[in-house]
Amino acid sequence: MSDAALWAALADPHRRAVVALLRTGPRTVGEIAQACELSQPSASKHLKVLREAGLVRVRQEAQRRVHTLDPAPLTALDAWLAPYRKLWGESLDALGRRLDAAPDTAEPTPKD
Repeated sequence: MSDAALWAALADPHRRAVVALLRTGPRTVGEIAQACELSQPSASKHLKVLREAGLVRVRQEAQRRVHTLDPAPLTALDAWLAPYRKLWGESLDALGRRLDAAPDTAEPTPKD
């Protein structure tokens, strides 16, 4: 799995919806198609991209193919985002401090 394949797989909103659904548990293609309001062929194509990116595993159960989320690539993505998350947190903290220190400019409401 390449980083480019992972980012490309997650760039599509339908595939992100499939990943979100699979967070709740294993699903068949039909269940995924129905829950994500996709045709079965479209759901299969999205699942193929997710499998190739390493985000989804599939296992055969009798006549059914059951798809599960593989969290390992998401852990790698989380590690990549960690320094940026720290930067965003520091920036938001600084903004919060500045807003707390700013004088209240809201106009008082008239009292009857």
